[in-house]
Amino acid sequence: MAVTGCTQCIKYMLFFFNFIFWLAGGVILGVALWLRHDSQTSNLLILQFEGHQAPGTFYISVYILIAVGAVMMLVGFLGCYGAIQESQCLLGTFFFFLVILFACEVAAAIWGFMNRDTISKELINFYDSAYIKALDTSPSPSKDSAIKVLEVFHSTLDCCGKGDDTALFRQVINNLCPKKSVEDLLTSQSCHDKLIELFSEKLYLIGLAALVVAVIMIFEMIFTMVLCCGIRNSPVY
Repeated sequence: MAVTGCTQCIKYMLFFFNFIFWLAGGVILGVALWLRHDSQTSNLLILQFEGHQAPGTFYISVYILIAVGAVMMLVGFLGCYGAIQESQCLLGTFFFFLVILFACEVAAAIWGFMNRDTISKELINFYDSAYIKALDTSPSPSKDSAIKVLEVFHSTLDCCGKGDDTALFRQVINNLCPKKSVEDLLTSQSCHDKLIELFSEKLYLIGLAALVVAVIMIFEMIFTMVLCCGIRNSPVY
C-alpha cells in the first residue's frame, strides 16, 4: 500500500512538520532547562527567610515545560515514523496524543494568562517581608538573615530599595546596598520594577514558543487526518 499524488505530498509535509515539532520540543526542553538553572532566578528562588522558602511557582511552571518538551520530542518522533511507514495505527496514536497536548497547552495558556503576575507578586511580597525586618532597629538573628536576603536581591538584580524608600532605609543604605551611594539610589531602578521586568521577559519567551508550537500542532492534526484518509482509500498492490 502506497499513497500517490497529493496525498504523497501531504505525507512528506506531515513528516516535515513533525520534524519541526520534534525540534520545537527540543528547543522548549532546552529553554526550560536554561530557565531552571539561570543564575538570576536560581539565586532568588533558593533564598530562605524565617524558615520560609522563596515562592516556587516559577519552578513549577518550568518543570511542566520540561515534561512538555520531552513529550513533544517523543510524539514528534512517533509522527515522523508513522508518516514514513504510512501506518494508520501509528498516525492514529500520534493524533490522539497531539489532541491531548493541544488541550493541555490551551489550558496552560489560560492558567498562565490568569496568573501572569503571580510569580513576580509572590517574590515582591517575599522581598518586602525581608525589607521590613532588615529595617528593624532592634538587632536579632532574623534581622541579619533579612539583610543577607536583601543583599542577594540587590546584587542579582542590580537594584536597591522598593521605590518608596523611607529616610530610615537611606540611613542604612551602605549596609544593604554596598555598591550604591545615595546619589545612585535616586536614579537606580527599584527591585519591584526589576522583578516584574525579569519574569515578564521570561513569560514572553514562553508565550511566544507556545504560540509557534500551537500553530504547528494545528497543521499536523489536519495533515494527519488527510493522510489517514488517503492511506485508507489508496489501492493495495
